[in-house]
Amino acid sequence: MAASTSRTAVEKLSDISQPVEETEGETEFYPGFKDVDTFTKHGLGTVVAATKASAALPSAGDEFDLYRSFPSFQRFCASQADTLLHCMSKIMQHHGCQSHMRDRSKLTGLEERFDLVVDANDAILEKVGILLDEASGVSRSQQPVMPAGFQAPKIRPQLKFKERVDNSNTPFVSKIFIKPNAVKPLPSYFANKHIRKERPEDLDVPAALADFIHQQRTQEHVDDMFSHPYKYELDNLVMPESLKCKPDAQTYKPLEQTSCQFINTLEDLVALNEKLARLPEFAVDLEHHSYRSFLGITCLMQISTREEDFIIDTLELRSEMFILNETFTDPSIVKVFHGADMDIEWLQKDFSLYVVNMFDTHQAARCLNLGRNSLDHLLKVYCDVSSDKRYQLADWRIRPLPEEMLKYARADTHYLLYVYDRMRADLFDAANGLPSLVQQVWFKSRDLSLRKYFKPIFTEDSYMELYRKQKKSFNTQQLVAFRLLYAWRDKLARDEDESTGYILPNHMMMKVAEVLPKEPQGIMACCNPTPPLVRQQVNELHQLIKQARETPLLKSQSLLFGPHDTSRSSESDFLDLSSIEEDEVFEEELLHGLTAPAKISLFEEDSSCPAQAHPTVAQQKARSIMEAFENPFRMYLPSKDIHISKNAKYDPSTKIYEIHNRWKLQSMEQQKKEAEAKQKAKEQAKKATAERKKAKLSYQESLKNVHSVRQQVTQSGHKRERAVSDDGVKPSTKISKTEPTKPEQKKQKQKSLQEPEGPKPDFKPYDYSQSNMKIFAGKAKDATHFDPNRQAHGPMQKKHQRALKKSGGGAGGRSMSYLPSKSDRLSPQLAQEIEAPTLSFLNPPHTHSGLLFF
Repeated sequence: MAASTSRTAVEKLSDISQPVEETEGETEFYPGFKDVDTFTKHGLGTVVAATKASAALPSAGDEFDLYRSFPSFQRFCASQADTLLHCMSKIMQHHGCQSHMRDRSKLTGLEERFDLVVDANDAILEKVGILLDEASGVSRSQQPVMPAGFQAPKIRPQLKFKERVDNSNTPFVSKIFIKPNAVKPLPSYFANKHIRKERPEDLDVPAALADFIHQQRTQEHVDDMFSHPYKYELDNLVMPESLKCKPDAQTYKPLEQTSCQFINTLEDLVALNEKLARLPEFAVDLEHHSYRSFLGITCLMQISTREEDFIIDTLELRSEMFILNETFTDPSIVKVFHGADMDIEWLQKDFSLYVVNMFDTHQAARCLNLGRNSLDHLLKVYCDVSSDKRYQLADWRIRPLPEEMLKYARADTHYLLYVYDRMRADLFDAANGLPSLVQQVWFKSRDLSLRKYFKPIFTEDSYMELYRKQKKSFNTQQLVAFRLLYAWRDKLARDEDESTGYILPNHMMMKVAEVLPKEPQGIMACCNPTPPLVRQQVNELHQLIKQARETPLLKSQSLLFGPHDTSRSSESDFLDLSSIEEDEVFEEELLHGLTAPAKISLFEEDSSCPAQAHPTVAQQKARSIMEAFENPFRMYLPSKDIHISKNAKYDPSTKIYEIHNRWKLQSMEQQKKEAEAKQKAKEQAKKATAERKKAKLSYQESLKNVHSVRQQVTQSGHKRERAVSDDGVKPSTKISKTEPTKPEQKKQKQKSLQEPEGPKPDFKPYDYSQSNMKIFAGKAKDATHFDPNRQAHGPMQKKHQRALKKSGGGAGGRSMSYLPSKSDRLSPQLAQEIEAPTLSFLNPPHTHSGLLFF
């Protein structure tokens, strides 16, 4: 929680340091906070609440052991611990610290994690201090500090180098050609490098490119080019016996009583190497400059023994510094560094120097849990010396060096051997007289010696990393402008051997890309003060901005910069979903498309739409909707746009090699799972198709036993004819409007008694097949076919039967096959059609007839 609060504070203060145009309506410092004090109080209250909550947890001892005996408590603690470690790793990774919190051994995992947290807190607090200084106006530029009365060198030191600095966009290859103190000989690739330089066809080819050409010619293995020359020696190195005993600290000499020699000639460098070869240990430190160089320059090397201090002008002796490999790689001599993480890489990059048998006092401070691991803190604790850090960021290219800068450089190594003795003694005391902690520090220092330098490689997606860090939301024109400016700056920095901060600082580049000035004067107005190279090439920048303005303007791509942002996603995620393959996206568009056929079919098989070369407008809208919902956990996935150099991929000793192989296996497993899922989906589709066919056939078979209305009416007519012929004349119902009188009824009854019963041979019943039987259906909405079973049992028909019984109108209901519809549904045309055949049927020329009632 405290780390996250610090992260938020750093982001807000960084926003203050950059010029931001505020609108009139913005009065709050942050949404929900009126000013900085309110935000600070809220953050402090959150930290206090988290501290109280952690203090309320079961304490170590019997109480904690009791809770740990419950499996549910163990599982809860394990899950919460993983969550916290994951969050801490992301915060540390955001600030550029080591963040492998989980990949730790079980024996030393807790201690290593604590060390990582301490280092991350130091880095974060240091950034907070820098940002506070910038906010208060103390330091607003990246220019190095210059002593009073001194100016930067007029002639750049790079121009005096015998070998031109290689700023090409190719991987770094070591320049070593001789290997002192070798147990395993130097690979032939490095040993024969001086022969390759004599090839006339490669004189105009850059050195790194010539290495690649020669590698293709001779078919040498790529591991030789990018391997560590002393990897075998470091892997088989054994800790010296001198480190296994508790030392007696040798008091340092006062700085004023110690001689200091400034070495800037080859003879003095050789003499120094011979002196160092006779010593059991010496201290080393470097001073580096990176503002006026693309890759940076090591300007100074300080070496201190028990009796003397030496300052080497590495700018003058850059090509001869490899001589010191004889002592730097001697396993019997201990080289004492403090914070050698970057020093090891700088030695490889500039001088092809490698270190064997190193002791890092920074690692020792971490093991002793001193709270702060910086060198000035160690000097204050062990030597009671307050170091002056004014020249920490000074321009070390100045020649001759001022006296105060020389004194600062000497202090970094003059007291380091005494600190080395004191810290070894403290490590023995902390381990109860055993060399276990010293051995642990020595192993960590050996791992640092195995580090390799990697050049910054420019790719098409390199600008996205900086874009995400700036927490901006650009539209397509602004993003194109930012990409073009980033590429222009990188190319110019490599050609001129200048840092990107000197060419065009990040905040100025973001400002230009955001404003998109229409005129060159607008570009210079966005850069205050205007960098020299921007002023020289403002017309070229104007053309790049003009090219970006011609890009079609699309909707702004807004990112959520919170716990669930997409900070680790690639640039392609803005256009399509990177977590889904293109064919899967197209399948989802077909499944969830907005178009549907007008034809309605119940038992037809599902036919997939044919592949379209260009998606429809509806599919494009569906895709844009899908793109708006980003995966909230994408930031925790491995990034796809991070450049991994080829030498790291092919080096079995690197972690990237292991991760690369692991990703290959995971991708193969993922492809196998996707293939199985697709096969399963196909089988389910086939099964569903078979079930639909079966249902269709069963329904068609059930329709065979159902008669049509015409067939049912014909059959019912034959049944009524047989009933009349068997039973005789049945009582008639008065249907006609002209009823007969009583004497006529009596005469008809007498005639019926005298004459024999039975129908006449010329009697013809009414042919109902000629009638329009569709009118009997009324306005039914349920089905398209007449279903007598369902209609006979409906609630409305039962109610209608009861009404007919009460009114007496249902006398003929016993001989009917179908129930009548409601009278209000019969149109006048229907009533006329029913009445005509009925009257003609009830009044035949004979004395009796078969009667039908409706």
